[in-house]
Amino acid sequence: MGAKLDIGRTYQSQTRVEEWMTAEKAGNKGVDVLSTPMLLQLIEDAAVHCLAPMLSKDEVSLGAYVDLTHLAPTPVGFIVRTEVEIIGVNGRRVNFAVAAFDEREKVAEGTHERYVIDRSRFLSHLEDKQSS
Repeated sequence: MGAKLDIGRTYQSQTRVEEWMTAEKAGNKGVDVLSTPMLLQLIEDAAVHCLAPMLSKDEVSLGAYVDLTHLAPTPVGFIVRTEVEIIGVNGRRVNFAVAAFDEREKVAEGTHERYVIDRSRFLSHLEDKQSS
């Protein structure tokens, strides 16, 4: 890794919930709130951004595990604040505590695990898989 990953490193992002991000658009008719898959995407994005400054140009991080509880709905137009914190580093495995809040309450909490790997090795493995 380009730099030492420190436990306690954090990252926050904010996103306004738009109509295309809703459960309704994902096929759950009549449920016009932030979908769980989009919430997960916001968490993954925050974890990627948290790690990015610490990686060399030859490295990439890949999500491997998520344990997420979606606690409350977030309507279109609300701002969602996503927070991630590194709580463990074991070799190339990085564990995060994750949480999300809308303008009124906590809407999600859980953990996320990513692995830092060599970009060229990953791409080579992908090419091998596609050619088989």
